[in-house]
Amino acid sequence: MKLTRRKQSYLEGYAEGVRVGGCKAILQRVKQPETVIRNMNVLYVPQGFEAIDDGVIAALQMTVSKCIVVNAAHMKEYAAIHRPDLVLVMNGLHVFPENHLSQIDEIRALGIRTAIWFVDDPYFTEDTADICLHYDLVFTHEIRAVPFYQNQGAKHVHHVPLGVNTSLFSPRKTSSDYQYDVCFIGSGFWNRISLFDELAPFLKNKRVLIAGGQWGRLQRQDLLASFIKPDWIPPVETVDYYNGAKIVINMHRPPEYGLDNRNTHQITAGSINPRTYEMNACGTLQITDIREDLSNYYRPGYDIETYENSAELQDKIAYYLRNEEERLTVAWRSLYTTHENHTFQTRIQMLLSYV
Repeated sequence: MKLTRRKQSYLEGYAEGVRVGGCKAILQRVKQPETVIRNMNVLYVPQGFEAIDDGVIAALQMTVSKCIVVNAAHMKEYAAIHRPDLVLVMNGLHVFPENHLSQIDEIRALGIRTAIWFVDDPYFTEDTADICLHYDLVFTHEIRAVPFYQNQGAKHVHHVPLGVNTSLFSPRKTSSDYQYDVCFIGSGFWNRISLFDELAPFLKNKRVLIAGGQWGRLQRQDLLASFIKPDWIPPVETVDYYNGAKIVINMHRPPEYGLDNRNTHQITAGSINPRTYEMNACGTLQITDIREDLSNYYRPGYDIETYENSAELQDKIAYYLRNEEERLTVAWRSLYTTHENHTFQTRIQMLLSYV
């Protein structure tokens, strides 16, 4: 038994070395984006999404002559002192103070341009419908939200997709503690609960991680309970889980009002979530449900895999667990596409071009 375990450990270590070695070779081929440094002073107000905020801040520091980061409670005070060319607010929800919008109005009264980048669309339209009217420029990662904000009365609305912080989400070797056949990290929204309840008999004999809140909603606790890590996973550890998994599943949040959302305006969702980029940036195989703009960023069957229902997902998981070479090929292609085209540095260049 001891020899068998040693051999298994050796085989897993060898496979991990092949994957990471291939990733390093791919990254050497990636062309770094041309950086146009703009003579701008930008005051950035983070939302508190560590993986997104850190990537945006790093991109701004590489792209503008001066970047100041300030907590939302003090943005008017800092704007008055530093007189930036632009105040860029990330999302403007959840943790923002009650005087958030009055501060923005006062900043605009000083003659300073303001912009907000909504990255939770379309799940909080009950709130963002009013927020958008207080800003000079509105950016949204959700392609279907652009006409919504225009109809609300916002004058300058642009679609700027999300990207990835490649300083954080990138290939790395992992220990056996993070190595799984199948991994899913995210909240247990009802569409995800339904999917995993259907997959339970298929997954029961595999190495599976399901991490996040609300997974007590599952009916098939008898088969899935041992796989659940009911904790918030910090981004740095999420990177380890993505790297250690053979397959990472992505399932987007349902946009319907009442399903854990405040989407009272019933805006449907068409854009991919940040996890799409983050998983692919780690050089692992992602199998995702389909959003309408997915093909604008990846090629299904080439650098990402997709599914429409639990039966198709089950078939593809089984196939790629049997066919490691094909699994690695798709994963390496997704790595290249992501690091070449979908970094926050690229997105910030795009956003500032509208400013």
